Amino acid sequence: MVEAEEIWVEKYRPKKFEEMVGQQEILSRLQMFIEKKSLPHLLFAGPPGVGKTCAALCIAHELFGDGWRPNFLELNASDERGIDTIRTKVKDYARTLPIGDFPYKIIYLDESDALTSDAQHALRRTMEMYTHTCRFILACNYSGRIIEPIQSRCAIFRFRRLPEKEVTQMLKRIARGEKLTLTPDAIKAIIYVSEGDMRRAINVLQAAAVLKRKVDEKAIYEVSAVARPKEVRQMLQLALAGEFEEARGKLYYLLIGQGLAGEDVLVQVHREILNLDLPERAKIELMDRVGEFDFRLREGANERIQLEAMLAHFGLIGKPKP
Repeated sequence: MVEAEEIWVEKYRPKKFEEMVGQQEILSRLQMFIEKKSLPHLLFAGPPGVGKTCAALCIAHELFGDGWRPNFLELNASDERGIDTIRTKVKDYARTLPIGDFPYKIIYLDESDALTSDAQHALRRTMEMYTHTCRFILACNYSGRIIEPIQSRCAIFRFRRLPEKEVTQMLKRIARGEKLTLTPDAIKAIIYVSEGDMRRAINVLQAAAVLKRKVDEKAIYEVSAVARPKEVRQMLQLALAGEFEEARGKLYYLLIGQGLAGEDVLVQVHREILNLDLPERAKIELMDRVGEFDFRLREGANERIQLEAMLAHFGLIGKPKP
């Protein structure tokens, strides 16, 4: 029986703070909490794939060592978001004493901004009652969806998207570990595709490395369902120059030849507008149009018709004024 290959996101997940890349200011403050063994309730806010779960697991490893698993409960609040989960599973775990010679246990609630308002109020009360046996770490994408009473009970850490340097460092570490050849163009492509999301960057690298040990730019764009930036830019330049048929042909290639969804094309159009050699006023008009067509697509309009209409509008915007 052939053994399944391990997912690289888990295989290379850091277990100590020094293994993590990026978020150094946050990690240094968390390290101080660990050294003093005085951990408050924590709220980690930020976009996906920037190290929130990694930081929580590193805290558990640093505090509890090899005995971390019995003293660490991880729940995804988007799956179990009702008040019953807080009243039963969370409360039952919080009220029991930690196993071993440790001052408290940790409950990690991922995607806690998905908890209902009632569940958050129940959680607030649980956080108050069981501070002597348990600490809470809440992770969310949008801290504004967490009620104020919970925010006031937590030390809040705001995670940022990871810069190119940190993503590159991690990709090279994995390439060495897996004996891959990773070209500079491939690294740039992964950074473009992932937009600071380390989880996505690693998954794209693993998908591209399945067929060959040398990963180049072409392999990255083939597996990531993202068009090359220059192809999107060419489509926009043709539309603005009044070459509607040619721009439409480029659009069809992206939708049919590469199998991209209309919303994916629109997101890339939005990114590439900023790279066009146009006056600020023209970029503002184009952005305004992109927002309008994004709304139409989300309301259920036909994507091909709407994207063609967008190119037509771009042609009018690019037409020289009489």
